[in-house]
Amino acid sequence: MYYKDEYEFMSDSGHEIEGIWYPRVTTIMDIKSKPALYHFYSAVGFANGEKIKEQSANEGTLVHEAIEAILVGEEPIIDASIEPSILAFKTFLEKTPIKTRPELIEQKIIHKEYRYAGTADAVVTIGDRLGILDIKTSKSIYRDYNLQTAAYFDVLKKDYPELSTRWIMRIDQVDVCEVCGATMRRKGGRDKITKPWPAQKACSPANHVWKDTEGIVELKEFPGSHTNDFEAFLSAKRLWEWENEFWLKRIGYL
Repeated sequence: MYYKDEYEFMSDSGHEIEGIWYPRVTTIMDIKSKPALYHFYSAVGFANGEKIKEQSANEGTLVHEAIEAILVGEEPIIDASIEPSILAFKTFLEKTPIKTRPELIEQKIIHKEYRYAGTADAVVTIGDRLGILDIKTSKSIYRDYNLQTAAYFDVLKKDYPELSTRWIMRIDQVDVCEVCGATMRRKGGRDKITKPWPAQKACSPANHVWKDTEGIVELKEFPGSHTNDFEAFLSAKRLWEWENEFWLKRIGYL
């Protein structure tokens, strides 16, 4: 990626904390190949893709803020665009209580040994276990998330020795065709229709009969040791450092 100077690089790629600059976990993760993202850009074009991506990020922020407020017992004002997702989350909480405290939301982390920083969405208790909860508004739960949560886990386990697991919670919403079962995902101003299987059963585009938007909550756990995932994250970090060697040497990180 092109940067006009080291200040733009530092702002775009990391955080300065107590006078020391650290690369951001999510920026490091961008070095990993993302075939689904490449397919998305090829389908909609780069410029349009950037607009959709930006709007999707704004919608994701609304979901994060609402979920995190609810987790600490607040009743946030819910934007109509995300209401089905938030109602689904409230229903989920009735069956699977999640406990946390305000100070465990948006946890800032710094790994001084491996020199990176980031923000974990929440540290929560589900059942009798304490773990990291990372909230996503993506179409699927991708394996890349293992690496991101492992980067947070390796820092937070020092402050919370009882920390034992990691969860990804995917929050989404879709319209479902009551005739053929196709789904339409409205995200970033783009209506993406996924045909049912087998596709021969799909209605023609003009004949879909869409039901009210349904919220989706999917919780996936990454149990056991985080070691393998953390080693993979450090490998991604080393590749990211290689890719950005010019700027990292210029700012004195390398």
